Amino acid sequence: MSLYVIDDHPLVRQAIGMLLRRLRPASKVVELEKFSELQAAIIKNGAPELFVLDLLLPGVKGATAVSDIKGMYNEVPLVVLSAMPAGEAEETCIEAGADLYIEKSTGANEISAAIQGLFVADAATDEEAPGDTKLSKRQKQLILMLDRGLSNRDIATELNISEHTVKVHLWRLFRRLGVKSRTQTLHFARTHGLLMG
Repeated sequence: MSLYVIDDHPLVRQAIGMLLRRLRPASKVVELEKFSELQAAIIKNGAPELFVLDLLLPGVKGATAVSDIKGMYNEVPLVVLSAMPAGEAEETCIEAGADLYIEKSTGANEISAAIQGLFVADAATDEEAPGDTKLSKRQKQLILMLDRGLSNRDIATELNISEHTVKVHLWRLFRRLGVKSRTQTLHFARTHGLLMG
């Protein structure tokens, strides 16, 4: 299994590569400068376990790289690491299929924790079928917070955790329920009796 880092900035690419090698010493880390190199790299280096890509890649418009990758490898976690502030860019990437959006200004420890959270979530999700409603206490708490209309920042403040940790928790919840958004989560929760009242 290989981890693919796609970023046209050599320093960022190498830093993320080093971080991933520390997180997953048994996995091969493949660093690419261009999105167009990805298919050949996968043929050469093997099945992907994770994608980390820059949003602003040469020759790629908006979040098309995200939707292209997710179209081929829907089950593989994809992290967008971007210099652009979250907000509209994050929404676009999540809608295109990204699992996490991390700003490049984020500290290395927080980036590590967020990516590590995806691997832990992935291992936990493999054991349970999507749509399984055996939720952790934290996941039930998240559903209630989503129902109250809280933003990631509000949830982070209330639970005294970082926004990236909130995103990882939400990602795990979406995977567990087999949904892709907050709206679908709430619909699932209502139709399965997870929200009383």
